[in-house]
Amino acid sequence: MATPQHDSRLATRRTADGQFIERLARPALAIELGLEPHPEGGWYRRTWTSPVPVTLTDADGSERVRPAATLIHFLLPAGESSAWHRVASSEIWIWNGQGAVQLELGGDGDEPDTDETPVLGGQLLRGERTQVLIGPNVWQRTVPSDEDALASCLVSPGFDFADFSME
Repeated sequence: MATPQHDSRLATRRTADGQFIERLARPALAIELGLEPHPEGGWYRRTWTSPVPVTLTDADGSERVRPAATLIHFLLPAGESSAWHRVASSEIWIWNGQGAVQLELGGDGDEPDTDETPVLGGQLLRGERTQVLIGPNVWQRTVPSDEDALASCLVSPGFDFADFSME
């Protein structure tokens, strides 16, 4: 019996703990950059992990070890958005020269409450920014655009799905 060929044009989006969400077509740029579906929406691939570990102490005294920083490519295809989510670390979104991304920020309360929507992009005279800093535990989501947008996201201390939550 022949084994089925892997189709690189298809991908499966899963939750952070691995549960099936949906099967979808992989955009051409996601194929080119080797990106996978992110649980929150969009497409990503970790491109760098700091070799330096840091030990974090939580309010209850427990400790967790993370890399000092991590970096990903993040593709948001036209018309797609991401779900409200937050990360326990600070993030710096960096525009990579394609499209623009609206980052809706929702504060650090128990539920998101939109308080700012910076635009990551190259139209600086129109108020877009090439870098956007998002503090730890700040709710965020991306808003759909008319064009594909490519960004990088630097997280410090480094990203771990254990420090990620979605609404």
